Amino acid sequence: MSRWLVTTVPAGLLLLGLGLLIAGGAVLAQRYVRRRFPALLQGEHNDVTKFAYGFIGFVYAFFVGFVVSSMWGQINTADGNARAEGAAAVQLARDVAAFDAADQVRIRQALLRYEQAAIAEWDTADTTESRDADTALDELYAAYRQVRATSDVQKAALATSTSNLNEASQARTVRLLTARADTGPPWPLWVVLGVTSAMVLGTVVVYGVERSGYHYPMVAVVGVIVAANLFLILELSHPYVGAISTSSDPLQQVVRTLR
Repeated sequence: MSRWLVTTVPAGLLLLGLGLLIAGGAVLAQRYVRRRFPALLQGEHNDVTKFAYGFIGFVYAFFVGFVVSSMWGQINTADGNARAEGAAAVQLARDVAAFDAADQVRIRQALLRYEQAAIAEWDTADTTESRDADTALDELYAAYRQVRATSDVQKAALATSTSNLNEASQARTVRLLTARADTGPPWPLWVVLGVTSAMVLGTVVVYGVERSGYHYPMVAVVGVIVAANLFLILELSHPYVGAISTSSDPLQQVVRTLR
């Protein structure tokens, strides 16, 4: 569900929709409470409500901060792995100049096909396997195995290229595994997040404010903050899709280098 939201709904529209849904729902709930329980407007329970809101707000802020920090760390790790994958492939493209002309053409073509296939699989890495990328990678390995190094320079370039190719392949494997494993908080954390969010909004709704002109904006502001936190967690749930996801630019740089 979270993947569908971040890939289908534009980020701005998603944030607006969550804001309207949560803040609007809280305001409607407040309107019902004010009419159904008019005694709350006197504010006799406000001391208890203040204590409850302070405690719940602290737990909510700590929990959201922990989740966001953890998921942002996953994004940073994915960024580093993508840069390592791209850097290894760029070095492959540069070292190919050491080989004979026929080998250069064959390796460049194979490397270009692989990088284009890897870019194509970027947005779907967490749902499907790209057989085109697998095949292109096998062909790239085969292209290097066909090289017959005749000089010390070519032998050194071949050894270095083989090592870089292994690094690029390993980085791709890590990327695929990360995309499939890092899909946001598991359902127990979503439950806790939902419960704490509801409790934060609930304490604001039942807080005794006689003048509705002060009460409604207060509830709406808290609702918008809760919606913004949920939006941020949704966008951070998938490292390779969404507005805050890791970019495929390191792989695109390889294509630019080859062309």
